Amino acid sequence: MTGEDTASHGAQAQAAAAAQAKCAPAATLVIFGAYGDLARRLLMPAIVNLSDAGLLSPDTNILGVAHNDIDDEGLRDALSQYVPADAGYAKLRCRISYLKGDFDDPATFAAIAERCFDNAIFYLATPASYFKPFADKLADADLLDQGRGFRRIVVEKPFGTDLASAQALNAKLLERAEEDQIYRIDHFLGKETVQNLIVARFANPVLSAIWCADFVDHIQITAAETVDVGSRGKFYDATGALRDMVPNHLLQMLSLIAMEPPASLGAEAIHDAKATLARAIRPIAPENAVRGQYRPGAVGGKDVCAYTAAPDVDPHSRTETYVAAKVEVDTPRWKGVPFYLRTGKALAARDTEIVVVLKPGGRLFAGADGKTLPPNQLVIQVQPHEGLQLEIVAKTPGLVLETTPIALDFRYETAFKIGHQTGYEVLLYDALIGDRTLFARADQIEADWRAVQPLIDAWRTGQPETYPAGSSGPAAADALLARDCRAWHMLGQGQA
Repeated sequence: MTGEDTASHGAQAQAAAAAQAKCAPAATLVIFGAYGDLARRLLMPAIVNLSDAGLLSPDTNILGVAHNDIDDEGLRDALSQYVPADAGYAKLRCRISYLKGDFDDPATFAAIAERCFDNAIFYLATPASYFKPFADKLADADLLDQGRGFRRIVVEKPFGTDLASAQALNAKLLERAEEDQIYRIDHFLGKETVQNLIVARFANPVLSAIWCADFVDHIQITAAETVDVGSRGKFYDATGALRDMVPNHLLQMLSLIAMEPPASLGAEAIHDAKATLARAIRPIAPENAVRGQYRPGAVGGKDVCAYTAAPDVDPHSRTETYVAAKVEVDTPRWKGVPFYLRTGKALAARDTEIVVVLKPGGRLFAGADGKTLPPNQLVIQVQPHEGLQLEIVAKTPGLVLETTPIALDFRYETAFKIGHQTGYEVLLYDALIGDRTLFARADQIEADWRAVQPLIDAWRTGQPETYPAGSSGPAAADALLARDCRAWHMLGQGQA
């Protein structure tokens, strides 16, 4: 199939899938923290994309709640900031209104109740410290009563700061709402390639047959960023790379890549499979993890100061900006197969990927020196340039039987019309239609925190190893794999 044929087939399949999607029911979407960066940069463009696709009811209204001294027009102007000029923001603009209010004041929630009829979604785009109080405030104002329509809470990460706080947050939410009303959002799960993990694994016998310890040597999961901490120093210095990325983004991807086949494609069946896998993750031993902190360097030709010199960061901070860990999963399918996770800021390339490295084969072609062929591996590129790349071995053209590694490459942007997507479109749409498949359930959240709790405890003291900004991370991260006679997949290599 040629590139043009692939694009044509992809366009037809995409059109057929779009035709099956139905317009979501009308609702009031209440965004707490509507003047913030999340609402402007990600949520509003996603809402506009849903509207342009005909998936948002024309009777859906958006109520922004914040403490800023603005009016309806002020919020409408702010939310238009990141919406593409050619998008249909104009037809949504008149359906956006603003309520100035104090999140600690019951009067704010009483005023919201006067504007919410029938269906409503409450999106908590606020600091995490508000999550528990919001449960009480919403319930006390009867905003979670589903007598006239659905009422749902969308909670952004972080879901706690450790195991105890995650358990306390879940207990409070479940005290005032039902589990099926709570949508714990992880925007990584909205990315096409992450959603495609279930299809790739279970719809393709060529992959599902080898998805086990008999064939897989190890799996790497990477979420690397080129950006430094920037203006988020106050938040980041209190959080760090471990809490920010590992018990949500990375372990969510690990659960999808390693879970057993679910009983069905229903939300609860998939949640059951993910939660079972999460409970099988061994608590990560400190000797199997590395923490790093970037020092001065250059990223993409731009000079970057040390993390400890960033605004609102303690100059003596021990907060990590990089984490690498070896994770073990106690299931028969993955016995003896390590999962290596890494994430960091101010690195050499922006690269979120999953690399499934198969066991060496091809001994028939081993040279006289005994070296075997490079292993086959599947590179699942989550961002940027979403796609899948299967690296195999082929014969080099010529009269002599020589081998060379090649890549069979698929990119979403080549086969489908992706457009400007934030990753929140599918998550907002699913919240509106009541599909919790791509959201996290309480038991998995707690199991993921249980896996990283030993690192939280151990890293209360000591110092992270520094690494130059613009590098691939601290030397100890390379040593972590080298002691197992393995090496990291090069950052950015799967994007070529």
